[in-house]
Amino acid sequence: MAAEGPRAKATKANVNLSTADLALDHYVAVKTEGESTGVEQLFAEDFNQKIQATNAQTHGREALIKLLKKQKGEKLNCTVSTDIIEKSSDYMVAKVTLKFENFTKTDLVTLERAGNDWKVSKSINSYK
Repeated sequence: MAAEGPRAKATKANVNLSTADLALDHYVAVKTEGESTGVEQLFAEDFNQKIQATNAQTHGREALIKLLKKQKGEKLNCTVSTDIIEKSSDYMVAKVTLKFENFTKTDLVTLERAGNDWKVSKSINSYK
């Protein structure tokens, strides 16, 4: 039982999300570098993701967290750029662009202050 203790704590490690920029950086690491530490902490309870494609899809918080945990350690082969579209003391909207060899994924991300932390509350994805 003692062997399980430290491992269980490692999966529940806290991540510093005290600023919008830190939260955005962690979001990019989770989505592109397979980072799974603090993934539950990153997303707001009412988070939703929309994927604009031929077959439009919508995902909630739990479904995305489950998917991201499965992708732990998987790094995407793409170039990432982030642009802050709008920022205030309580929210930020950012554009995250992932350029792959044959297509580009654009992710419009909304982050909101929740107490002392920042959380991702919405994500809209499109592909070119």
